[in-house]
Amino acid sequence: MHRPCPRLLLSALRGGAGKTTLTLGLLAAWRARGKSLVPFKKGPDYIDPAWHGLAAGSPSHNLDPFLMEGAQIMALVGRHAAQADALVIEGNRGLYDGLDAQGTFSTAELAKLLATPVVLVLNCTMMTRTAAALVLGCQHFDPQVPLRGVILNQVARPRHEAILRNAIEHYCGVPVLGAVPRLKCAVFPERHMGLVPPPEHRGVQRAIETARDLAERYLDLDGLWQVACQAPPLPLSAVDEPSPETARDLVNIGVIRDSAFQFYYPENLEALEAHGARLVWLSALTDPALPDDLDGLYIGGGFPETHARDLARNRSFRMSVKAAAQQGLPVYAECGGLMYLGQAIATLQGERFPMAGVFPFDFVMGRAPQGHGYTILEVCAPNPFFPAGVRLKGHEFHYSRIDPEPGPEAPMAFRVLRGAGIGGHRDGLLYQNVLATYSHLHALGAPDWAPSLVRQAEAYHRRRQAAAPPEPGGMERRTEGGGQRRAKIR
Repeated sequence: MHRPCPRLLLSALRGGAGKTTLTLGLLAAWRARGKSLVPFKKGPDYIDPAWHGLAAGSPSHNLDPFLMEGAQIMALVGRHAAQADALVIEGNRGLYDGLDAQGTFSTAELAKLLATPVVLVLNCTMMTRTAAALVLGCQHFDPQVPLRGVILNQVARPRHEAILRNAIEHYCGVPVLGAVPRLKCAVFPERHMGLVPPPEHRGVQRAIETARDLAERYLDLDGLWQVACQAPPLPLSAVDEPSPETARDLVNIGVIRDSAFQFYYPENLEALEAHGARLVWLSALTDPALPDDLDGLYIGGGFPETHARDLARNRSFRMSVKAAAQQGLPVYAECGGLMYLGQAIATLQGERFPMAGVFPFDFVMGRAPQGHGYTILEVCAPNPFFPAGVRLKGHEFHYSRIDPEPGPEAPMAFRVLRGAGIGGHRDGLLYQNVLATYSHLHALGAPDWAPSLVRQAEAYHRRRQAAAPPEPGGMERRTEGGGQRRAKIR
């Protein structure tokens, strides 16, 4: 079976061509026209999808052929296509850029898999007719890639636009669907990982409105919609997905989610819920301590280094995390979460801020990436979440390094087959029921992760129940915590 599904993929010749701003503008402009949209980001990314969600009014999802199988990508897209008038996908890097000379896992391969029309965002700085040669090269490099239009960016003046438009439409036979002039647009400031995330941006709504105004002024919104409608019907494809747990009592898994820890794939959170977790939202910046009724804890990535002073000030919360870890609470932490569980974070300014102190190591910020790209890990030691011998695919992007580098006696779960890891070709620090790693995992590519964390939470809950004295009347019961906590339970 097939279903109609208008969809569009914006790509470019390289990173930094302006496709994120134009994607946000297109999402906001189509949304203003009453379209129901679901955005996607190709590749491992947390920040662009956060902006997508604000512009579209709908959560954004990642499509990553390295982390996921083709059938999983099709199922994910198909599931969300049923809820939308159209899908908008933002590519990453250049259209044909992949892990090797064959372009494995590139945006172009994703476009072919999903049979999605591609519109190329072209930075036209100091270029006229050569732009047509570049577009023609992309067309002929792989004729199976459905390149259906071009958006000109950084156009100098009307004469410049006319030459570009005429050359591309004449030699390449594809329409120019927008021409954006050179503008000083400072509403999307960048940092070392790309755009500043929305929780740290002071003018989120103004930024979205500026992007929408750009799209409405300079993009052919009707022409882009016509291209999206050229996409063939989407094949209905499905993979086995866990059904929601209803037969047993749910366990409480805390998720630290604030402006310091923002990086969570929606599918990771959904997978925890599907396997029997009740998610409890927490803030390491403002909450006084972990709730007493937690059965597990998930700390994602983010920017603890930019919030190090405030994280350090909240000593009661830090100490509650350390105490819970010492008592055997199952904890899974990624990148920024790993740093938070260390002894301290040392900033570029030479300041040192204490953290939770679960691990006896500092994390020192550097000016250049210490690990950047996809990772492949092999489980090489007993740990709470993964059986030995399993290989995991993930990604890392961190400017921090561990100090001192752990010696061979330090317990770690993973052997690093690809990537930097913590050091010495290892990753995954272990303590009690805590596993903390620089690598980020996606639940679709690591299907054992969510059920393992939930099982550990269930075991911890049973141990707590067995150790707790019975309540008056001989009856034991689960509590949901105080009124403030109850409001945060998802």
